[in-house]
Amino acid sequence: MPTNPPCDLARIELFIFDVDGVLTDASININDDGSETKRFNVRDGYAFRLWLNAGLKIAIITGRSGHALKHRMQSLGVDKSMVIQGSRNKSDALDEIIAHTGIGESQIAYMGDDWPDLPALTRVGFPACPHDAEPEVRDVCTFIASKPGGHGAARQVIAHILKAKGLYTPSTDA
Repeated sequence: MPTNPPCDLARIELFIFDVDGVLTDASININDDGSETKRFNVRDGYAFRLWLNAGLKIAIITGRSGHALKHRMQSLGVDKSMVIQGSRNKSDALDEIIAHTGIGESQIAYMGDDWPDLPALTRVGFPACPHDAEPEVRDVCTFIASKPGGHGAARQVIAHILKAKGLYTPSTDA
């Protein structure tokens, strides 16, 4: 069962996402030349735009590093200073984002799927995960998407929070 107390979703101002297993299906594609590619869900990207257009913030904390993520976040309008790649300690990275934004833990949602996400998930106001997250992650999350990572799980939880905030207004200009 979740260990976090109920959260007032109307107070969420910042959503932090892990990448591999959350925004992707956890696969790593490596080309013959050693370069890496990632496959992102366009519907998750659309939800990112809705979130940002509502005046809310998005951050990324990921243990891996790569240009594909940088390009994808730039195309969605995520501030590059809010993208932390190569993180070995996601709780420390969370501290960096809090210091940068001034937004408190209770006003933060975080979506992760694996053990390295646990230290951050257990600190935020609204911990969430994809349906296929590790059991230990599911145990601490308030919201478990019905979709797996990389297949619309991020969109599902963004829509859930935006609806609770009275800001869910899908449009064609996101």
